[in-house]
Amino acid sequence: MATDDIKREETAVASNFIHDFIDEDLAEGVYSRVQTRFPPEPNGYLHIGHAKAICINFGVKEKYHGICNLRLDDTNPTKEDTEYVEAIEEDIKWLGFDYDNVYYASDYFDFLYECAIKLIKKGKAYVCELTPEQMREYRGTLTEPGKNSPYRDRSIAENLDLFERMAKGEFEAGSKTLRAKVDMASPNLNMRDPIIYRIMYATHHRTGDKWCIYPMYDFAHPLSDACENVTHSLCSLEFENHRPIYNWFVDECIDGEKPRQIEFARLNLNYTLTSKRKCLKLVQDGIVDGWNDPRMATISGMRRRGYPAEAIRDFCEKIGVSKAYSVVDFALLESCVRDNLNRTAPRAMAVIDPIKLIIDNYPDDKVETLEAEYHPDHPEFGKRTIPFGKELYIERDDFMIEPIKKYRRLYPGNEVRLYKAYFVTCTGYDLDESGEVCAVHCTYDPATFGGDAPDGRKVKGTIHWVYAGDCEIAEVRLYDRLFDVENPSDEEGVSSFEDNLNPDSLIVKTAYVEKALADVKPGDRFQFMRNGYFCADTDSKEGALVFNRTVALRDSFNKKNNQ
Repeated sequence: MATDDIKREETAVASNFIHDFIDEDLAEGVYSRVQTRFPPEPNGYLHIGHAKAICINFGVKEKYHGICNLRLDDTNPTKEDTEYVEAIEEDIKWLGFDYDNVYYASDYFDFLYECAIKLIKKGKAYVCELTPEQMREYRGTLTEPGKNSPYRDRSIAENLDLFERMAKGEFEAGSKTLRAKVDMASPNLNMRDPIIYRIMYATHHRTGDKWCIYPMYDFAHPLSDACENVTHSLCSLEFENHRPIYNWFVDECIDGEKPRQIEFARLNLNYTLTSKRKCLKLVQDGIVDGWNDPRMATISGMRRRGYPAEAIRDFCEKIGVSKAYSVVDFALLESCVRDNLNRTAPRAMAVIDPIKLIIDNYPDDKVETLEAEYHPDHPEFGKRTIPFGKELYIERDDFMIEPIKKYRRLYPGNEVRLYKAYFVTCTGYDLDESGEVCAVHCTYDPATFGGDAPDGRKVKGTIHWVYAGDCEIAEVRLYDRLFDVENPSDEEGVSSFEDNLNPDSLIVKTAYVEKALADVKPGDRFQFMRNGYFCADTDSKEGALVFNRTVALRDSFNKKNNQ
């Protein structure tokens, strides 16, 4: 995406048709209040797509002074874990939202069982013994109607008996299902007698071994919404075709006020994967360092990388809410992060690819103390002291033996400004045994303390530095996008999404940072001058600092990949 396109997206007014629907419902008296819910399945960590759904649901709560509950959709015990539940709760709170209550679909297992009995008694559900293969055959296609199951016309008494025996564990897993009796000729495949219960012998993380039958999502979800008194069930667009069966279950099982389902387009972000199955494979194969690896599109990964919650919320607001499928450029997310950190991150000096700078005419035993503000626009951030002496570290690319055109940093004979210190002139350099430059020599002008010359002469380059005699060694992890193609899960000509991994997604460097950073805590963010924005990692501790690059000062990914 071009820079101008990003700017247009940033300045666009985010539309929200969901609010329009809710306004209509309130004006027409359909509802007198507004209640939503965020219903993730606890089978993985939340990702950037969930962040959009969170912002939408909790944004509705805030706008209409309503209620938004967290409901964990724990109807599949083979894939769910309390680890995921705790991570989901933490991510929502970190994003800046408070849920009114925490519920689980498993809270309603007794209620859902009674709803199933109600459907059987109404002649609207039956126990089926078709195998999965037979069920697919009977289901039909998009252009051909399905065929009725041979078990569809069982008596109500027989269905009640079989279903109760299913619940008691008298049958093998997968041998029987309970299906809704809807319409096998419906053009909507979701209406062709969907399964509402299946036999599964698995210990549930909350109910233990009480149940050996578990409800399907399309059955549990709408009835859980209704049980909680949800007014507006907001979900992504792939559930639009499920709305008729959502309404069917609610109409058949619930009296009184009923929830309304409204769909919105999910967030599709290029250069990322959000499929829980594929993300789990990345974790299990050791390609990433867990669900919170800073290269992952998970909320916990972005938090560890240093993305501010405010920037993620701002990103979700800028992309808006629509029903149209679209792919958002990763550069827009990074732009939101960059804009936020430019305002909020204290400045500091760090040399990531160090080379020694020796000031030959500086006194050997002299150490000065300089003072610098943490942020040029925020004096309330305070100031820190920086030691300065004869030997410094500078970035390797701040020196060239033979400068390229318009190169304004150090080269033999050239004078530059050391940030907050002196003018220095390069006088020579040393080579190591391999012929690489290992040290640069210069002289300084004592009259230029503070970075200005009393005679008015100007220099064209200013470089940062770290005093070699009193600094901190740090591990710096230079993170970039995990994949080097826009659609890593479906790129032509590759056999697996793992073939699209960016080999430069993580580069580890040993760096030197100024002494003021010795006491940083995990999560502290800084702009390392001229290098980018960085965050102290959870691995960081006193005497062993670790910083993650959150985002570069400008987008260089597309430029690098287009070379």
